[in-house]
Amino acid sequence: MTLEKQDKQYVLQTYARDYTNFVKGKGSTLYDDKGKNYIDFASGIGVNSVGHGNEVLSSAICNQAKNIIHISNLQVIEPQAKLAQKIVEISGYDMGLFFANSGAEANEGAIKIARKYGETKFDSKRYKVITLEHSFHGRTITTVKATGQESFHTPNFSPYPDGFSYEKSIADIYNAIDDETVAVLIELVQGEGGVQPFEKDEIQKLAIHLKKEGILLIVDEVQTGVYRTGEFLASNLYEIEPDIITLAKGLGGGVPIGAVMTKHKDILSAGDHGSTFGGNYLSTSAGLAVLDILKPMYDIGIIDETLIYFASKLSDISKRYTNLFEKEVGLGLMRGLRAKNAEIQGDIIKSCMKEGLIVLKAGRNTVRFLPSITITKDEIDEGFKRFEKVLNNC
Repeated sequence: MTLEKQDKQYVLQTYARDYTNFVKGKGSTLYDDKGKNYIDFASGIGVNSVGHGNEVLSSAICNQAKNIIHISNLQVIEPQAKLAQKIVEISGYDMGLFFANSGAEANEGAIKIARKYGETKFDSKRYKVITLEHSFHGRTITTVKATGQESFHTPNFSPYPDGFSYEKSIADIYNAIDDETVAVLIELVQGEGGVQPFEKDEIQKLAIHLKKEGILLIVDEVQTGVYRTGEFLASNLYEIEPDIITLAKGLGGGVPIGAVMTKHKDILSAGDHGSTFGGNYLSTSAGLAVLDILKPMYDIGIIDETLIYFASKLSDISKRYTNLFEKEVGLGLMRGLRAKNAEIQGDIIKSCMKEGLIVLKAGRNTVRFLPSITITKDEIDEGFKRFEKVLNNC
C-alpha cells in the first residue's frame, strides 16, 4: 500500500495534501524519500522557528524525554514556571501565563478571560468581542466564530456562539463598541488574511482609546510572536501594552504548545480553566530551548540581519516581476507577495514544490513566506534562485 493510499484510507481528508514524503531536515532544508532537497520558506506554517534538526532543541527534547515527559498540572512543573518567567522577562510585560497546546486553545483561553472580566468587573454583564474582517483566530467552534471570514462560518457547524462581530478596519471599531463590548481581538499582522500589517499609529490610538473605555485589548500573536516580526512580540514592535496576548506556533519549535498571557492575573481562579497536556515537561522544555537559541541571536543582531536580507531579496523580486505581483506585504520574516489573481498564486505555489521550494498560500491571492528565524543567507539565496526559476516559467 502506498503512503498516499494509506493516508486517504485511514486519515480523515480535511487537508488538500501534497504527497511529498519528507524524511529528514537540516536547518531550512528538507529531504524527501527520494533524496531530493527542498528549501523551506514555510517552516511548518511558522512553527519550526529554529529550523529542522536543531541540535540544541533536539537535545533538550531527548534529555527531558529520558526523565519526565508528562505529569498532570495538579503538580508544579519546573520548566513550565521557568518558561513563564522567561517569556515575561523577554516581553517586558508584567503578566501571568496559562499554557495550552495550540493557538486556537490560547485564543479560547483569552476569550474566557475576557468573558469573566466582563462578568465580574462591570455593573452589568459585558461579553461581546469585536474582531476584524480577514482575521483568523483558530478552528474550534468559538475561534472559528471569532474569525472574520464568512467562508469559515458555514451552516455545517452551526449554531455558533454569539457575541462576536467583525469590522472592516481599525477605524470602524470605535463606532462598533457598545455597553456590552468587553474586548477587541486583533492580529497586528493578519497572516491567513493575506500577510497584512496594520499601521503602527492607528494601533497605538486604538490601544489608548480602549484603555480609556475600560475595554480589553487582546492581541493574537500566534503567528507574529517569538521574533517573527523582529521583536519578541509584534506588540513590542508596535509599542503597545495589550491586556491579553496569545502565543503558539514558533514557541515550541515544532513541539505543540500555546500560551495566553495577561496582566489581569486575578481574573481566573482554580477550576476556571485547565488543560491535561498544556505546559507539560516536554513542551515547556522545548520552549525554553527555543528561547535559549533565539534570544542571543536577537541580542547580537543576527535576527535583524536575516530580516533585512530576506526583505531585500523579496523586494527585488516584487519590483522585477510586476507582471505577476501587485505588491509586497508583511513584516520581518512574515512576508508575502500579492499575486494579480488566484490562478497565478496557485500556479506559483505548485510549481515551487516541483522546483524544490516550499512556500505557502494566504488570503487575498498572497504567496506567503514564513521561513525559520535561523535560516542562513545561503539558504535564502538558494530559495530565491529556485523561486525566480519558477517565476520565469510563469
